[in-house]
Amino acid sequence: MATAANTKLGDWLEQLQQRFPQLKSEDYLNKVMQLWEKSTDEHETWQECIRRALDYMTPQEPDWTFVAAGLYLETLYEQAGKNRKRKDGERYPSFYNLLLDLTNKGIYDSQLLESYTQKEIEDLQCGIDQSKDELFTYIGIVTLADRYLAKDHDGNVMELPQERFMIIAMALMVKEERENRINLVKEAYWALSNLYMTVATPTLTNAGKNSGQLSSCFIDTMDDSLRGIFDCNTDAATVSKNGGGLGVYLGKIRSRGSDIRRYKGNSSGCLPWMKQLNNTAVSVDQLGQRQGAIAVYQDIWNKDILEFLDAKLNNGDERKRTHDLFTGVCIPDLFMEKVERREMWHLFDPHEVKQVMGFALEDSYDEEKGNGTFRHRYAACVRQEELSRTVIPAIEMMKRIMKSQLETGAPFMFYRDTVNRLNPNKHAGMIYCSNLCTEITQNQSATKVISEAAEDGKILITKEPGDFVVCNLSSISLARAVTAGVLERLIKIQVRMLDNVIDVNTLDVPQAALTNKKYRAIGLGTFGWHHLLALKKIGWETEEAVIFADELYEQINYLVIRASAELAAEKGAYPACAGSEWMNGNYFEARGYESDKWQELRHKVANSGMRNGYLLAVAPNASTSIIANSTPSIDPVFNRLYSEEKKNYRIPVTAPDLSSETYWFYKSAFMINQHWSIRQNSARQRHVDQSLSFNLYVTNQIKAKELLNLHLDAWNSGLKTTYYTRSTSTELEGCDSCES
Repeated sequence: MATAANTKLGDWLEQLQQRFPQLKSEDYLNKVMQLWEKSTDEHETWQECIRRALDYMTPQEPDWTFVAAGLYLETLYEQAGKNRKRKDGERYPSFYNLLLDLTNKGIYDSQLLESYTQKEIEDLQCGIDQSKDELFTYIGIVTLADRYLAKDHDGNVMELPQERFMIIAMALMVKEERENRINLVKEAYWALSNLYMTVATPTLTNAGKNSGQLSSCFIDTMDDSLRGIFDCNTDAATVSKNGGGLGVYLGKIRSRGSDIRRYKGNSSGCLPWMKQLNNTAVSVDQLGQRQGAIAVYQDIWNKDILEFLDAKLNNGDERKRTHDLFTGVCIPDLFMEKVERREMWHLFDPHEVKQVMGFALEDSYDEEKGNGTFRHRYAACVRQEELSRTVIPAIEMMKRIMKSQLETGAPFMFYRDTVNRLNPNKHAGMIYCSNLCTEITQNQSATKVISEAAEDGKILITKEPGDFVVCNLSSISLARAVTAGVLERLIKIQVRMLDNVIDVNTLDVPQAALTNKKYRAIGLGTFGWHHLLALKKIGWETEEAVIFADELYEQINYLVIRASAELAAEKGAYPACAGSEWMNGNYFEARGYESDKWQELRHKVANSGMRNGYLLAVAPNASTSIIANSTPSIDPVFNRLYSEEKKNYRIPVTAPDLSSETYWFYKSAFMINQHWSIRQNSARQRHVDQSLSFNLYVTNQIKAKELLNLHLDAWNSGLKTTYYTRSTSTELEGCDSCES
């Protein structure tokens, strides 16, 4: 074996012994030495060492992931160094030269070099802390390197991990005032490099680069017109092309058999347009990495709902199937009440309702629990004999939902009355549905074409833009940030980073750009909840966990609102702020925030306004939580030891910080009583102005009554949405776009 390789191994062993005291034992040292024995080719030696290190990984010896990560990092330093022609001994070559090279190649945005001086960039290089690379597990560094580090046009890795974090920090602070900008960049880098937080996948991928949007989630409302339908599909393709996930509300489309221009029975309903969106999702992929991801939502009272619920099933007429779309159902309180009482449910055509009744049923909700505009309008529709309808027992509708969930994981559940009652911007609009991952709830409306004319050899199209929802995500790593006691410092810089995404972002859908500026919506979320509980030795199915969720998310909410109000005082409030529940105080009253601390913040908000119209949203975080060595979102782990599988690798992974002390606190998701999960989420939902990507985990032997009770419990507990119903009989993919 080469002497250089032996020297490198010796250096690495010494570092390992300092980081992991147990590796000082002779048994561990012998194992590491054995990794190095069988090959004489240095490149192959690294790969063989990594593979054999992972072979040693068990729940009893989880730290072998760091051994493998360290070996992998050595190969990464070598590859990047060779591609960048580094000097001997340099693991992180010149940062300034990297910017010059990748800007000249058209990979980095030229704005970085135009905005930051060479001296500032060299100063920032001094702040790059290579030792932070030691925080990565093997699966974490492989995921980061494969998918996010900048490469040249030939696919050669150029960036190193800490440089990606620094580039993100520079890109997000590029428009800050010059006198404080470098300090803000360093704060953002501190938050990222310590893995106290992660940014969303599009931001992690594209920040500082020459192309690609930074926003994660979008929601569109399909207008009931041929032009509106096809424009919606074009916008869906544009969002997908740039790496975003999309939710589409179909509830305004006239149902099958409805009239077109008063000719009865001509409408084909929503299914053909779902087929069109399905083809778009398949054919227009996300930045060449994976096929597009689109969720469609339909109202439970819509005549097309039965075909809609069957669209993802694996049997039946394939001409009526859209296997590549995700589905969600918009459910009013009244339906759930009728399910409980085993009463009948009426399905209507939204177009006919509007013609006969003079109102759009989907435009209303119950302003109070048990009373409101929707149920009164629905009752009027039931009484109106001129309206055609389908009548079916509500419990049968619920059975159709649950059957599809157990077979496909979907539809997702969207409790529209709860969502709209708690909307802080109800003065400016209506929320019809959620996004692909069910954590975003913001005002939405359809974009309409007003006119189209040929003038002076050009075609001029005038549109009335609707609220095309955009959300910009990042998430706190609870296990790291809470235990380190840095929430206050972290959230202050994190809110600024998210707010700056709005100003530095490029959106190719014009109405999305307008909506983004109108509400300046952000979605600050969390991951690592199960990880944090394990570190604190709190059992999942305990009252202590529920109380902890309530207290922690109230603290987070307080800090986020304060940070946004401070930004409003510095930079101005979001344009739609006047008249919002932030300003009139109803937001605080509805959540019972009565302490002196909260009342002081309420007055502060009334004086300064809010920089951001929407603040908190808990996204799925699967990929980014892997990078940050924690557990995804608010979910429990599947198993203490499992394999992460992609098309080109299969890597063993253990629950984070697994030890004899945390072992018994990592109970498998499918073994947990889901009513305890609902209680936890009910507690945190009070403090989250948007929603939560909350999965229900059930076995394939679950009885229909048990699953029904879970849904009733979720609704009665005030949850706004539920995401997948994850059964042991189905394998489901999460959404990369919303991961942060």
